[in-house]
This record gives sequence, structure tokens and C-alpha cells, in this order.
Amino acid sequence: MPLSAGESGAVGASVGGYVLGERLGSGGMGIVYLGSSASGRQVAVKVVHAQYAQDEEFRTRFRQEVAAARRVSGAFTASVVDADPDAEVPWMATLYVPGRTLADIVSKEGPLAGRELRTLALGLVEALRDIHRAGVVHRDLKPSNVLMAEDGPRVIDFGISRAVDSQTLTVTGRLIGTPPFMSPEQFAAPRDVTAASDVFSLGSLLVYAATGNRPFDGESPYMTGYQVMHEAPALDGVREPLRSIAERCLDKDPGARPELAELYGLFRALPDAGAATPGTVAAPGVVSPPGVVGPPAGPGHRRASRRSGGATTATGGGGRGRRVRRLVVVGAALAVTVVCASVYHLVSSSRTTDDPPAADALASPTPALPTGWQPWQASLFRPVKDESLIFNADSVDSGCVSGGSAVYCSGTGFTVARIDAASGHVDWRFGSSPQSAERPLGVRDGIVYGADQPNVTDVQSTQRLFALDAKTGKPVWTREIDAGRSAALFDGGVLAMPDGAREFVAVDARTGKDMWRTPATSSAGTACDVLVLDGVPYGTCVDADDPTQGSNALLRLDPADGTARELAELPLNALPLGVVGGQPLFALPRQAEWESNDGRDEAYKALLRVDPTSGAVVEIPLAGAPRGTVTLVDGVVYCVRPDGTVTANGVSDGARLWQAGTQVENLSAPVRSATYDELYFANRYGRLLALDRGTGGVRWSTDKLDDAGTSAEDKFPSVLLVKDVIVAVAGDTAFSVRADGVAVRTSTAPTPASN
Repeated sequence: MPLSAGESGAVGASVGGYVLGERLGSGGMGIVYLGSSASGRQVAVKVVHAQYAQDEEFRTRFRQEVAAARRVSGAFTASVVDADPDAEVPWMATLYVPGRTLADIVSKEGPLAGRELRTLALGLVEALRDIHRAGVVHRDLKPSNVLMAEDGPRVIDFGISRAVDSQTLTVTGRLIGTPPFMSPEQFAAPRDVTAASDVFSLGSLLVYAATGNRPFDGESPYMTGYQVMHEAPALDGVREPLRSIAERCLDKDPGARPELAELYGLFRALPDAGAATPGTVAAPGVVSPPGVVGPPAGPGHRRASRRSGGATTATGGGGRGRRVRRLVVVGAALAVTVVCASVYHLVSSSRTTDDPPAADALASPTPALPTGWQPWQASLFRPVKDESLIFNADSVDSGCVSGGSAVYCSGTGFTVARIDAASGHVDWRFGSSPQSAERPLGVRDGIVYGADQPNVTDVQSTQRLFALDAKTGKPVWTREIDAGRSAALFDGGVLAMPDGAREFVAVDARTGKDMWRTPATSSAGTACDVLVLDGVPYGTCVDADDPTQGSNALLRLDPADGTARELAELPLNALPLGVVGGQPLFALPRQAEWESNDGRDEAYKALLRVDPTSGAVVEIPLAGAPRGTVTLVDGVVYCVRPDGTVTANGVSDGARLWQAGTQVENLSAPVRSATYDELYFANRYGRLLALDRGTGGVRWSTDKLDDAGTSAEDKFPSVLLVKDVIVAVAGDTAFSVRADGVAVRTSTAPTPASN
């Protein structure tokens, strides 16, 4: 029996194909059930209370939270496996983790110590790392939100609490969290908390795990909040070195708290068993207060506590009570309703090259570098006899493509050069074209493909398609194609149009001979161009008499024989991005014509997905109408504005994932590092920028190049990855640095492209 809007869930009901079993818990926004799929897979299903199912504002926020929750995935978190925020009763399912909560274990069996405590601390740090990398602050890290599984702790309870915060308030404000485990900034400025807030909560949680007592524990939420904000924590019974670590985590100043990378190292130094003696040295970087030693505490010894009035006294040693001040007014920050729930909050980093990027990771991965690699620069400018013919055009798609141990780059005064990816040595160059050449089409099976226009003084001249031996730069074949049309590699060869552009032609990649030809025509018109998406050949056609009117027909060309099948008619300004889930994806501008800056600051209102079989077109609205040059990278659409603003939107629902004002103008399209989960950009003058892919936070950046060349003002920059090194092009200069930001820029002079 499926749920209706009048109920929040019931045992035996079906939610999203999951049959609800026993009730696992409940909260202010919903009830959690153990669910099972038809195959027997078990999940934890959180079903929203019925009163919120009718609130459209809540649903909107819930959609955003589901999108954020899907990004959180790690060994120490319970990942989201399914959700439907648009169901009659919204719900979300996460992996079911069999295990008791930390709160239950400590209350029934006593505090943790030794290896158990160290395992808990390390697991929580790794969980927070995954959460923060996804652009999220948990904001309700507490013992009941930690499951103690056999293979380590799991942090749970994500997904709906930010939606709670959107409800109409009837009091001064609303705090999100559980008071004894909240940070001071959650009381003072709940909408502005950062990842450091979770570090404070981690300190409180570990004190509880080690002693059975909370470091802040007033007789009411108001008194507890006052203690969190103004009083020192009660750390009776917390042994060194954990005590000193907890004190740093519980610093009132977020900037003074240790980062996760440092905590990981400190927690690894926690003892396997027993406790530090008075002569024991604290963990590295921690100063141990002299003479502070607490009573024994272990899994079988629960510290009792007795509370009387406003004071709490822990029995069994330590003996420091805490006086709770009774105040008539404790400040506007506490005159609020406290909601005990978890919440997502997008975060960003302000890290620059002054802060080592390794601090953002628990253990920075070892980069895979080309053999013998060193930072390098190489000039992409070659003098020509008649310099009056040299010109640059910012519409030219210049840059490099990767091929094994080398990169192949376009330049000014030549068409393509092979540059050793490890040293920057220019092995050969081809062509003598004085204009800035287009980026090569690609490298395949030891052959480099590209196109140029040798006779630039003759506007009627044809374009030359060429194939070069990748090792020597010697031509394998050349042939003429239409000067006004594109060419592109597809899985079966090279797709181009002969002079006159009346046909599509597939060129054999090895011989340069025709494989097939097919007429360039469609219901929309006969002015066509080539398009290759994910290795599949397509064509786009508009009205030849008036290309500004009508529609844009998308043709799918059979790779074997060129048979054309018209899939769909798209708006004229639909911009191809790539393929998602086997379906061509296009971006749809808000206006029919470019709004500003030749389309580089265009606003996009939607994505268009085309079914390659039926031709059906699905329009996906883009939240916030992002502006800029649009690029598809690994299932996310990034828009980069000329002023350096970068916006990320998901392709499945168009939701905005984040927006970052980088303050670095004229950025390239991004490229993603899977090793570091970062996005890399270059600007026109050779400045590099690394952003956290999950949050848009700045990981590191560099200064500009000393001299990017005379074309820096005119040419757009580009960036690519060769293993774990960045190869970027700015102006007339190619250069390479490590993707982890170490040794971010070479100081050597560019190597001339002259051999």
C-alpha cells in the first residue's frame, strides 16, 4: 500500500518501491524506517511528515538538499541511494548501516578508550572530510547521529533539515543543531557557519565518547548555549593527549581550530590502550598541561554523574564542578527556537598559495607525473618574414591536445608543434601559417590531425585537412575541405565537408580517402556543419537563405555508411555541450541573440536532452539562469563569466550546486582532476586557479606569467591535464605545473619553438 499525503509512513507501506519495516527513529521533520527492495536490499527510508508534504517551499528546499546529499559519499558516511522529493509524500533512502548509535553504546556500556576511541576519532575525521569536500557542513554531529558499525563509525542524518530552516519564523531566529554539540557560531550566526563548526562539534562528541559527559551541559538549552558561547568546556576525565586536542577543537574562534588534515595526524598518535601518564608526551603539535591525569575509563566503566540545580559534578575523580550563571538576558543569539536536526550548508575555501594544498586532504595523493617531469614553459610564437600578416583572433580555438608522452599545440607563425610533456622541449613544428592556428583535432594511433588555411591572403581559398606522424611531424596525407566549415574526429574517421559544403564526408583516418559521402540537407535547410558528440557523427543544418530564422535540425549520421536520420529540430541558438547518459546535451540561451560580449556572458535558461533513438527533446530548466561560457565536465555544467564568476549546475535537474566569485578575470573552460577532485582554470595572462569541485572554494592560485606574449589580450586561454600535471596555454606561451599546486610556477624563460 503506497503512502498518501495524509500519513507520514506505516509499517507495510510501500515508498518508492521499498517496503517499510520496523521504525528506526523519528525527528521533527520525518520518521525513519527500515526498508527493503524487491531484491531484498535494505535501506533506511526517511519519510517526511504529512504537514510538510503540502508545503511547496519545503519541497523546493528538499530537492536542493537531496541533490546536495547525493554528493556526500564515503566509507564513513551513509550514502543516499534513492529519493523522490516530488512524491505525494517526499522521501529519501540511504544505505542501511546495521549498528547501534554511539549514544546508545556509551549510555549502556560506558565510555570508549584505547583503540576503540582512536578508531572512532579517525573515522569521524574521514567522514567530515567527505562531507566537507562535497560542499556541506553537517551542523548536527552528535552521538545519536553516529552509528558504530563493525567496520567503523558512520555519520548519518542528512537531507531535510535545511528545509526546516526555510519555514516561517515566529520568533527572533532559528538555530539548527543540538545545543550541547553545537558551535558558538551556530548560536551567533547560524547561516554563516563554516566547516570549522563541525570541528567544534567533533571535539564535544569525542569528550562525550571518552567520558560519558558533555563538555557543555546546562539545565536548559538556553543555559547550554550560553556555556558554549562564553564558558570553558568541562574536560574532567579526558586524558592526554586527547584532552589537549579537544581543547583546540573547542576554541571559541573558528580560525583557531585545527583542520582535518592535522587532526588526522594527531588522532593516529592516540594510544592503542590505557592512558597517558604524567610523564607522557602529548601528540605532536599539542602542549600538554602539567599534572593533569584523570581516573581510568573504559568500555566497562561508566562514569556516573549527578546533577543538582545549576551545577554538574562528575564523580570518580577530577572533581571540577561548573557554575552555571543564571541570567535574565543571555543575549539575542539565544532568544530563539532550537531545532534538533541536521542541516546542509554549502562552504568554500579561501586557500591560496600561502596555504599548502596538502592541508585540504587527510593524505594528499602522490601525483602521477610524466617520467622526468619538471615545471616548464615553451614559446608558441614563431617569427615570419612578413609580420604584417600576423594576426590573432579571440574566436580561434587555440590550445593543446594530449597524446601519450607529448602535447600537440597550435601557435602563431606555425600550425602545430609537438612538445615533450615532461621537459617542454619542442620536438617539431608543422606549417607556416602566420595567423593563430586552431587547436589540433586530436591524436589517434600515432597520428595527429588538424586543419589550417595555408593561403590567408585569399578569402576564397579552401581549408587543408592534414594528418601528421606524431613522432616526426611528417605529413601522412592532406586534402582540401570547405574553408567555412568545421572538421572533427569521430570513432570511424574524420568528419568534414568538401568545398561547397553540400555533402558530409567521412575521411579514412589512415589514408585520407573517402569512406562515404551523404547529402547535407534537412527539413530546416541546407546550410549544414559537422558535429561529433562522444565519438558519434552528427550534422546540424539551418536555412541557407536566412540562417537567422527557423530552427536548427539535428541529424545523426550512421558511422558505417553515412545514412542521415533527422532526430529533432532545436532552437537556432542551442549550443552543443556533449553527451550525458547516451543523449546529446545542448544549452539554451535565455535570449534568441547573444546578449553581450559575443556570447561570453550569455545567460542560459535551460538544458535540452535529445533521445538518440526517438528524437524526443526534454527541456531541463537551469536554476538561476547562469551566465558565461558554458562547458560540460563529468555531468556538471559550468558557466564561467568574464569577471571570474563560476557557476555549477547539475544536468539531471538543472539545480544550482554552487557559485563562486573567484575575482580572476578571463578564465578558460575548466578541466577536472579525478585525483584531487579539483577544477583547474587558466586566465589570459597565465594565472592558474584550482577550485574544489564540490564547493567552488579556492584551493590554490598562482601569479601570472612574467610574459605571456603579445597575443595574451586577444587569445583565450586553455588548460588540460597530462596525468597529474597541468598544461596550460596563455597568449603565446605553453607551461606546465603540478596539479597539486606544489612548485606552482617555473621561473625559467620560455623555450623557443624553433627546432
